[in-house]
Amino acid sequence: MTRILVAGGLGFIGSHLVERLLRREDVAECVVVDNLWTGSWRNLAHVEDSRLQILVEDVERVCLAGKFDEIYHLASPASPPWYMAQPLRTISANVVGALRLLDVLAPGGQMAYTSTSEVYGEPLVSPQPESYRGFVDCTGPRASYDESKRCVEAMLFEAHRAQGVRIKVVRLFNVFGPRTRVDDGRAVSNFVTQALRGRPITVFGDGAQTRSWGYIDDIIKGLERYFWADGVDYPGPLNIGNDREIPVLEVAEFIQRRFPKCPIVHLPAPPQDPTNRRPDLSLANRVLPGWTSLVPYEEGVERTIAWFRREMRPGAAAKRPLVANASAKAIGQNLRLV
Repeated sequence: MTRILVAGGLGFIGSHLVERLLRREDVAECVVVDNLWTGSWRNLAHVEDSRLQILVEDVERVCLAGKFDEIYHLASPASPPWYMAQPLRTISANVVGALRLLDVLAPGGQMAYTSTSEVYGEPLVSPQPESYRGFVDCTGPRASYDESKRCVEAMLFEAHRAQGVRIKVVRLFNVFGPRTRVDDGRAVSNFVTQALRGRPITVFGDGAQTRSWGYIDDIIKGLERYFWADGVDYPGPLNIGNDREIPVLEVAEFIQRRFPKCPIVHLPAPPQDPTNRRPDLSLANRVLPGWTSLVPYEEGVERTIAWFRREMRPGAAAKRPLVANASAKAIGQNLRLV
């Protein structure tokens, strides 16, 4: 039987991944470590499974008993406003967190890491293949996230080469969907929450910058197949995302048409905001034959609007217990505060 650890398992992507892991009959225990920096216990509050244990603690400092057969490292904020506000903490979560997790990996176990398209920086090549080394400013305002992700990739591949550690590294492109924070700060969630509040939809710069929006269900299916379901023996890095490239302004206009009373306003562009993002999925098509992003961004946005509408309705949050007095019925008494 398999013992699993998920760092960042109460976050947006991490919680969806935990749900998929718990579908496996070979899982004896799934331990989630999350400090609730950007995650929320509510993301797994509906799960009633005795195999799930949740430790509320920084991944760098958590005390863990024994070794784990599979470790998934997702313990990092991914939104620029969040990682720019606490850059040293971001670097620590990624780099020091990875070192801590390697310490508790069982011999012959697998370490999986969700890296990011941000390792490509301001790309001079489009679409971006995994072989592209990127164009990153290692001292710029986004460096805490970009470079700490690159550092963990380097660390894991060195562990793989020098010590034979089994690794899986994915580079995710602009994932969106339900369980994103209301105050996440990235484009889709920003536009949706602003519109639902009846406020102007704010676009940074002229909105011509492009992104490749991947709906969470499609991305999680790709992670499931790569990390465990298909028995893939390829360390990565592997691009996972939607290769349909869309300007940010087009997404804002799509949402604004559903909320016509909310005007689009333009704000100054943030520093070093990448002009384009589009994954080259040639390698993913070979490693994961038949996998693709099935949900078009239009449908994904509609689903996201519906989810945020429920989350933001008056009294919705008040009906849920806070972390300090939570746990019992919410997650089957599996929440442990440390």
